[in-house]
Amino acid sequence: MKIYNTMTGEKEEFVPINEGEANIYVCGPTVYNFFHLGNARPLVVFDCLRRYLEYIGYRVNFVQNFTDVDDKIINKAREEGITANEVSINYIKEYFQDAKALNVREASLHPKVTENMSDIIAFIEKLITKGFAYEVDGDVYYKTRAFSEYGKLSHQNIDELEAGARINIEEKKHDPLDFALWKARKEPDEIAWESPWGLGRPGWHIECSAMAQKFLGDTIDIHAGGRDLCFPHHENEIAQSEACTGRPFARYWMHNGYITMNKEKVSKSKGNFFTVRELLEEFDGETLRFFLLQGHYRNPIEFSKELIYQAKAGLDRIRRAKENLQYIIENGHEGEVSEDCINQLNKRIDSFKMHMEDDLNTADAITDIFEMVTDINSQLEKNGKEYARLALSKLQEVSNILGFLQGEGTEEIPENVKILADERQEARKNKDFKRADELRDEVLKLGYEIKDMPEGMQIVKA
Repeated sequence: MKIYNTMTGEKEEFVPINEGEANIYVCGPTVYNFFHLGNARPLVVFDCLRRYLEYIGYRVNFVQNFTDVDDKIINKAREEGITANEVSINYIKEYFQDAKALNVREASLHPKVTENMSDIIAFIEKLITKGFAYEVDGDVYYKTRAFSEYGKLSHQNIDELEAGARINIEEKKHDPLDFALWKARKEPDEIAWESPWGLGRPGWHIECSAMAQKFLGDTIDIHAGGRDLCFPHHENEIAQSEACTGRPFARYWMHNGYITMNKEKVSKSKGNFFTVRELLEEFDGETLRFFLLQGHYRNPIEFSKELIYQAKAGLDRIRRAKENLQYIIENGHEGEVSEDCINQLNKRIDSFKMHMEDDLNTADAITDIFEMVTDINSQLEKNGKEYARLALSKLQEVSNILGFLQGEGTEEIPENVKILADERQEARKNKDFKRADELRDEVLKLGYEIKDMPEGMQIVKA
């Protein structure tokens, strides 16, 4: 398994700290709103990474946090006249609903900032003791220049970073590059915790350092997230964690590319986004997942509804192959599977695995699935139940890794469609082919297609 490591800028063989075990930390959402398709991409991509590592035999510890205290959450609470805690609880619930629709499995652990405050405070205290942080009037800042390797992940020079840095009027930090570890309470209604520096709450970056260390250890195998987190969030995590422990924070850094609209990154600040909840009104979750995995995870994806409809057409082709195989299993004839058919299926599986192990190349892995579907369709009429069982198991094997075809069985055909299809069968028996064609067209208008198989009639989604 080779992974492109953002830190080194190269593909590297994945060698975990502990043999047979992969510890992965993925930065999760700030829970103040529904997440948009750009937020969904890392959820889907790294869920796919987890699935593949488990498939090839790793025991995966997959941690994804929830940022449940933040300026955005506090502002949302004020807007809605509820507490910050109520806002975060509500949107965590909504997160799980939309993530489930995308077939994103729950993490091994979803730690929350509010449930790990004592660990965060202890982490900050250690940084102060080691000379990497300082307190000013209840605020605590990280002393960026004290960490000599700052900028190594994003490959930026600290002097160039300083040229673009600014100090806000209300900030009292010593250096423009210093960043907040702890923020003193500014308004009486702000959510806050007791600390050695007074009432306040943590800055954004410190939470991931503290929780990754608590749940996965001083050095983790893979740290992942969106490209926008590389700087400053992940750069700051490295500075905090490595200053605290004296050890490498993560061995591999993975970042997915942006989703763009008219070549511009989608984001809440730009307002050029669709939430997953909105898109689920028009598309099913597996279609959205398929759309997100059609391109290589490090490349940008251009968003348009037309492209999602194209993705749906591709996924429907795979779904129809599954339905055809299930039909043959129920209605086909018995018969042994030839060695050539077995080798053909295994060849597609091997190619799929080769692409997945080349830096999670889901784009070419999906091409392998399409080629498997072509092979299956060419073999259906020649083979019976045994081939269909084998082909279905292979198709489901690769689809499970990418998170498709997760529904149980085939879709229930509406009763009115079944009646029309039966009428068509009767018309064909009576050699009334004109009427049979008319009935077939009526079924097609309802979104279904009648297929005349050697084993009998089959109705599938058009």
